[in-house]
Amino acid sequence: MKDIIKVTAAILGKDGQIIIAQRKRGDHLSGKWEFPGGKIEPRETPEESLSRELKEEFDIDVAIAEYLGSNVHHYDHISIELMAYRATWVGGAITLNDHKAYCWVSVDQLADFDFAPADVPFVEMLRRGQIDVSGKAHGL
Repeated sequence: MKDIIKVTAAILGKDGQIIIAQRKRGDHLSGKWEFPGGKIEPRETPEESLSRELKEEFDIDVAIAEYLGSNVHHYDHISIELMAYRATWVGGAITLNDHKAYCWVSVDQLADFDFAPADVPFVEMLRRGQIDVSGKAHGL
């Protein structure tokens, strides 16, 4: 069995919408959409990793809030545990450093995008209302 790589993802909302990002050409899963984040480096907490990844990928500063759950997914080339956290944008202007595109979408629009398989359980949780992005309770 393959080692499981720990990866973080942000459910980052603003005005009731969520940011999603499209993987660039040449990446594994090129063209798929995902919640932004990345691999946890040695001696890094998941929260530190997610904050660093959003700075590297989008040049934005975020506050990491509650843990929303995890999903283990086995791709052909790698197995990952994707850990999702609620995040709030606190500064910076988005610059795409590691993705082809990004979009702010409503929960209803999530079904219109082709997500990476590891992200799909979080898409479903959002669509079922298990993760609230109304902005009322969480500053999103």
